[in-house]
Amino acid sequence: MQASFQPAAASPRPVASAHESAVRAKLKPFAPDLSAANPADTDNAPAVRLLTDTLQEATRRNASDLHIEPAEHGWRVRLRIDGVLHEMPPPPAHLRDAFITRVKVLARMDIAERRVPQDGRLRISTSPGRVEDYRVNSLPTLFGEKLVLRRLDALPADLSLDSLGLDPHQRKTVDAAIRAPHGLMLVTGPTGSGKTLSLYCFLNLLNGEARNLCSVEDPAEIQLAGINQVSVREKAGLTFAVALRAFLRQDPDVIMVGEIRDEETADVAVKAAQTGHLVLSTLHTNDAPAAVARLIDIGVEPYNLAAALRMVTAQRLVRRLCVACRVPAPQSAAALRAAGFSEHELDGWQPYAAAGCAACHGIGYRGRVGVHQVMPVSDAMRELIVASAGTHELARLAQTEQVGTLRDAALTRVRDGTTSLAEALAATEVA
Repeated sequence: MQASFQPAAASPRPVASAHESAVRAKLKPFAPDLSAANPADTDNAPAVRLLTDTLQEATRRNASDLHIEPAEHGWRVRLRIDGVLHEMPPPPAHLRDAFITRVKVLARMDIAERRVPQDGRLRISTSPGRVEDYRVNSLPTLFGEKLVLRRLDALPADLSLDSLGLDPHQRKTVDAAIRAPHGLMLVTGPTGSGKTLSLYCFLNLLNGEARNLCSVEDPAEIQLAGINQVSVREKAGLTFAVALRAFLRQDPDVIMVGEIRDEETADVAVKAAQTGHLVLSTLHTNDAPAAVARLIDIGVEPYNLAAALRMVTAQRLVRRLCVACRVPAPQSAAALRAAGFSEHELDGWQPYAAAGCAACHGIGYRGRVGVHQVMPVSDAMRELIVASAGTHELARLAQTEQVGTLRDAALTRVRDGTTSLAEALAATEVA
């Protein structure tokens, strides 16, 4: 089904049906009525049809991102599915410029400006009753503008703790930290590891009429009723730190900061956690113990950090094997020991590997699941933080306190057949 765009006409527009009115009402917050976006377009316009087909394919395959990449001769479109890019059949070369212009028009971007990056957002109906949001970014390259469309509707609808893939012990630790009246909780990992989704699962658990929840992100991607959400606008002077200070005058109970990037934001977040607020945020570190060193390097005083920090969770996403086509992949005992399995874990099971079938579009994987390292901050750990101990000392203490590593969590997924050994090792190679 193609998106419908009304051509210009002298006759009055017919009265919209109840269904059409409901769809248009959904479109209002982010984009104008797409039926009037460009009256010169028709359903038979090749660029319009190609865009509709591309977005429908992204939906069908549950892609998280679309990459439109110009080259010297032609262009290509790739879909990011479960964290890996896959190229679509080559599109007609002569439609490249019209396709890019069409996306920019719908995303309310300046089609005359091709020299600097731009950001936009579009909302479009790809089939009857289905409206999807996309965040769009353009980047000038040698051969034209590259576009990346982040498909926001690819985010899971389930925002429960069960959806995160925590084991029972980890879930109990996380649940206790979330329900504490104050303190700083951090989620760490690389870009694309699901940190923001984890924070929203925490917020969803806390969401209720008895609490005032505020979040500041760059930008806000998940809309959750009951939370006061703010998007950073640095050009207007609305930074993370500015929003945080404003939150503290709004009588908050829970504050979510999309990311701690600088000393000012870190300082306000830590002090808010010390003064009766529960603060949730993210960092870019390889594992949980490294988050402590990162905050101290940013400029947080060790004694303030020790008093505020309650829990750090590091995470990665690993692809799930397609259960319809996964195949046994026996490994030698030496290979399993080298991967990190202990001697008593070698018997009674066998690893699986990806094969590929129609159900998974030949990839061998369908969906992703989180692997986590959950590190509560004990009194002994606080003493090390005050003493400015290094990451290795904190990691050794965490190990003695039965905090598993990311590799341990990933290998558990290999043992239960959820993912392959190769996927687990690739996802945790820096752990």
